[in-house]
Amino acid sequence: MGFVEDIKSTYVVVRLWDLRRMVLPLSYFIEQPFQNWTRESSNLLGSVLLYLDYSLPLEQLRTRARAIVEASPLWDHKTFAVQVTDFRDTSMEVRVLVSAGDSGKLFDLRCEIREKVIAFLQAEYPHALPRLRTEIEGPKSGQDALPAGAERSRQIAS
Repeated sequence: MGFVEDIKSTYVVVRLWDLRRMVLPLSYFIEQPFQNWTRESSNLLGSVLLYLDYSLPLEQLRTRARAIVEASPLWDHKTFAVQVTDFRDTSMEVRVLVSAGDSGKLFDLRCEIREKVIAFLQAEYPHALPRLRTEIEGPKSGQDALPAGAERSRQIAS
């Protein structure tokens, strides 16, 4: 991804996000498909995906995410949404969808949202952050708590 800086008869100069310049032969654009994100407008949509415990109250997350986005000068005030987009066996996938004036602002806005939402969750809802769960079942009636081999090794050691 980059910005076209110069077009010559045999090559195109593309400025990359890290300010490097990539020089591509014109034939590259003839032979390879590419996307022009700014033909109509430079505004873009971007998403932040969060994987959270089902116990998180979504309205509190939605309220905090809206406050974060509205306070950011990077947001273009056009698109904002917080939605549960998928369920997994251990977590739900929550998407924060936002828009910004160009790809650089969108990248920075998405990073800002991630950092501030993580800080919010750590402070207010640490139980909602990803974690592993294990259920330990007790012995079923009529069965020993330890397997036979484990029982014998304990008797030998004592």
